[in-house]
Amino acid sequence: MAYWLIKSEPDKYSWDDLVRDGRTIWDGVRNHSAAINLRAMKIGDRALFYHSNVGKEIVGVAEIVREHYLDPKDEAKRFPAVDVAPVAAVVTPVTLAQIKGDPFFADFDLVRLSRLSVATVGNAHWDRIMSLTNGLVQS
Repeated sequence: MAYWLIKSEPDKYSWDDLVRDGRTIWDGVRNHSAAINLRAMKIGDRALFYHSNVGKEIVGVAEIVREHYLDPKDEAKRFPAVDVAPVAAVVTPVTLAQIKGDPFFADFDLVRLSRLSVATVGNAHWDRIMSLTNGLVQS
């Protein structure tokens, strides 16, 4: 299983929206590096759901439930989309300030490539973030 970070502006599509919908297409990605990451995602991979611009924090964990396919909104037919579903909210959101303040995350894509909307998350970074969340909300 691989780990990812997906960003969304909560006033456009929030964690609560994903929970309400139960599943959504992750589309609209037009950055080539982010598109490479979408193409690499496999069913069952996990993704940190990050609220960008407002909140700037990791608020949940999602699962990839459909591998890449052509983004139906991309008229040029060059960029992929995937489908994601919610796994669980985090008990304690992890803020960008926390991450930037921890030298352990100096090489983390969220810090290094801050504008990248779909980023890789290494196993060590995933484990550290999961420890900072104090676990997932059990439903």
